[in-house]
Amino acid sequence: MCALDVPASETAAAYLTRPWLRYYPEGVPPDVPVPEESIPQAFDEACARFGNRAAIVFYGRRMSYKELRQRTDSLAAALVRLGVHKGDRIALYLLNSPQFVISYFGALKAGAALTPISPVYTSIEVRHQLSDSGARFIICQDLLYDNVEKADVSLDHVVLTGIGDYLPALKRVLGKSVLRSVYRDMHVPSPKILSRAGYHKFQELIADSPAAPPPLDIDPGKDLAALPYTGGTTGLPKGALLTHRSLLACCTQNRRFWPIFEDGKEVILAFLPFYHVYGQVVVMLSGLLHGATLVVFTTPDVEAILDGVEAESATAFYGVPTLYEYLKDHEKTERVNWKRLKMITCGADTLHESTVKDWERRTGTRIMEGYGLTETSSTSHCNPPGRSVRGSFGLPLPNMGAAIVDAETADFLPVGEVGELIVKGPNVMTGYWNKPEDTREVFLESGGETWLRTGDLVQMDEEGYFHFFDRKKDLIKYKGYSVFARDVEEVLYRHPQVKAAGVIGVPDPKVGQYVKAVVVLQPEARGRVSEEEILKYCEQNLAHYKVPKLLEFRGELPKTDVGKVSHRELREELED
Repeated sequence: MCALDVPASETAAAYLTRPWLRYYPEGVPPDVPVPEESIPQAFDEACARFGNRAAIVFYGRRMSYKELRQRTDSLAAALVRLGVHKGDRIALYLLNSPQFVISYFGALKAGAALTPISPVYTSIEVRHQLSDSGARFIICQDLLYDNVEKADVSLDHVVLTGIGDYLPALKRVLGKSVLRSVYRDMHVPSPKILSRAGYHKFQELIADSPAAPPPLDIDPGKDLAALPYTGGTTGLPKGALLTHRSLLACCTQNRRFWPIFEDGKEVILAFLPFYHVYGQVVVMLSGLLHGATLVVFTTPDVEAILDGVEAESATAFYGVPTLYEYLKDHEKTERVNWKRLKMITCGADTLHESTVKDWERRTGTRIMEGYGLTETSSTSHCNPPGRSVRGSFGLPLPNMGAAIVDAETADFLPVGEVGELIVKGPNVMTGYWNKPEDTREVFLESGGETWLRTGDLVQMDEEGYFHFFDRKKDLIKYKGYSVFARDVEEVLYRHPQVKAAGVIGVPDPKVGQYVKAVVVLQPEARGRVSEEEILKYCEQNLAHYKVPKLLEFRGELPKTDVGKVSHRELREELED
């Protein structure tokens, strides 16, 4: 770990006294106890409390908590019978579906740790995660199996499941056709594949096993529960070690910060991908541990989502910036009574000011921004109900410490200055899987406390609200000036004819880096709006050193699998 040789000075005290606590919702304490139990224990307790309530609604198919528990117990027993031992890693290569939820809790009940794989990964990316995690078992969507085959990784057991297995009979054919249109290059493997040694059908495994998993001894603070892989902003993705306690801490902190939610009474639209820590922890895990009904969508179909908000009387809506950017102009958005929802929140990326203003004007509601990382089990900050600050991702949650340090020296910076965000709390990972050097680099010690370096350039204001500026690696240095890509992108997004933008630095020996903007115009503006017009707009709204020296129009921008503009891919294109 890096040593942070800083005394408990006045500068440090400005953060260590947690000034944000004065703006906590009434009745929310600075710290909350984390249950000393495993995730399976917490899940079974929820199932006992809410047995007859719908846990999952899947395109009309309703599954109660009682039924969900029975299926997770049966799958756990089946996995143990196949040879799963405590500490084994099981890969989940699944779309949002009842199978993902059953597999998640079933694998944990078998003593395994989960490593969810993005459905949009290529076979090369699948190979890396399977090989690096050491997973010898995989539960896989049949439509995605091609990439597992091409990955050519030795696996002990492969469990296949089809999207139609839990769809109502009338929607099975439609469901399969929709997925084929989304995953055009994929196909369902022949049923003959199940004759191979070690290959199993998901439904048959559950049907052939009693709902009686063997007893399991889990140490919540030490035993690994999930091994999600980071987005790989530098190099190959790394696995974050999240224990049972880390995940339960995050769920508990989120729940206590929002006293407006009631156990057993919430309905959550679950379209955010479960393989990602945002959808997995904030939506799926937190929801089910508190008796919510998850209305699950396999693909983020906007029409179906908007219909679902009204049809299921949703009480909470979790989204990402690209979704809100689309919804603010969608013709059906006004048909939803957004004011009826208890919370509308956004995470995973920066929400642009123009999107916020257009959304508020269209719906009369406020989007609550939050912040988190894979390394923090998802959320570390969120705007409090009743006091959301536009442009801020909010306050640290209960149990969390946060501070701003110099990105180079790691010295605490005065309030109001921009530097690297560091955080600490029980939801923080214990390290990176088999990456001791990376683990040492990301943690630092100060005053007997261990902090996580987030790599994000952030500012805390006088009230204790935090404001995002940029990823440390996305900072552009032009003639000694620091240019935040977000500042330039924010101006570009305000131009009425700009649909999307990504800003990067282009290396140059004379000035350090040029500012380059890659812009997607609105469809009606293509061929009509010139590069000169966009650059002139930037000159009118930006300091001279922030104005792009290069501008490129494109039909689309590379995105990460959760919808962020991929600055990494834009930079890598310069190297080709």
